[in-house]
Amino acid sequence: MHRRHKPGASEHKRDFAAQGGSLSVPHNEMRSFFNFSQLVLSAGHLKSPPVLKHSKVTYFEVEILDVQSKKQICIVDKVPPSSTLLDVKHKFHKACPQWYPSRVGLQLEHNGPYLKDSISIQSLAVSSIITLYFTDLGQQVSWTTFFLTEYSGPLLIYLLFYIRLSTIYDQVESMKNFRHPVVHLACFCHCLHYARHLLETLFVHKFSGGHTPLKNMIKGCAFYWGFTSWIAYYINHPRYTPPSFGHRQVSFAALAFLMCEAGNHFINVTLAQQNHSGFKACFPSPTYNPFTWLFLLVSCPNYTYEVGSWISFTVMTQTLPVGIFAFLMVIQMCLWAKKKHQIYLKRFYPEVRRKAAMIPIIF
Repeated sequence: MHRRHKPGASEHKRDFAAQGGSLSVPHNEMRSFFNFSQLVLSAGHLKSPPVLKHSKVTYFEVEILDVQSKKQICIVDKVPPSSTLLDVKHKFHKACPQWYPSRVGLQLEHNGPYLKDSISIQSLAVSSIITLYFTDLGQQVSWTTFFLTEYSGPLLIYLLFYIRLSTIYDQVESMKNFRHPVVHLACFCHCLHYARHLLETLFVHKFSGGHTPLKNMIKGCAFYWGFTSWIAYYINHPRYTPPSFGHRQVSFAALAFLMCEAGNHFINVTLAQQNHSGFKACFPSPTYNPFTWLFLLVSCPNYTYEVGSWISFTVMTQTLPVGIFAFLMVIQMCLWAKKKHQIYLKRFYPEVRRKAAMIPIIF
């Protein structure tokens, strides 16, 4: 007898599949295979985990010494590299409240120049310890306060003389003598000049938070206020005599004065736009405004117009105090123009080399 061979499990499955039957796979195996395939598809490329980089921030220590005794005043520690000198001054003020930042002068060397507040600490560092020398600059005032005080005084002082106070002039003589039209015109021109300065200080000139010693403001006020009192006393005096050439001299000088005032204003507006437009790589160029065409001849036309205003005012009033004041203004403006011209030569040599500083051809 032949023993009947029982088909194995593998053969049974193969025969069942060949007959068109469906192969039943256990439910648990199908689920695990499906989960594994989804995991592979969603994983994408296998990447190694990123390596964390630990950035090291170097802090500086600023040692502040007295410029005279060279003794240590304090140490400002943990100063970040991105800090400026103004940040160090604020921290120094916290350690020494009697010295606020505006009166603190810091130097790299004993007799070196004072460092600007905007300078970066990292640019000063040779090592992790920075040594600076401290100088007390004294009482300070802002530039806005400086100019507003300096220019508001002449405006008010001149008006006090113009109304002829009884404490200044004899009232009987004031009532008898007739005022020449040039007296009223001089008051208008003088007030216009200083009103323009005040308005430009408030709305045109932009000051970067700088300060100046209080003694400078006192000297400036003494100069402008004193000369204004002297000038206004003579022009508004009841015995004032008009110019020698009469109406023609006054009209010509007044027209020149107004043109210089207009030119000075437009030059200041042009310089303000140049400084805050972000394009500082070229010398200020003239615009379509004819008053700015003076840039073609001189590098400091605002000083040229300022001197022209006072020379015209001298011709218009024909008084000795105004002439002396105009002469001193010419000297002062020439010194400022020469200093500024040297700065322009270093920055814009090809454009400025053929220009004069303030007066065309002469200076």
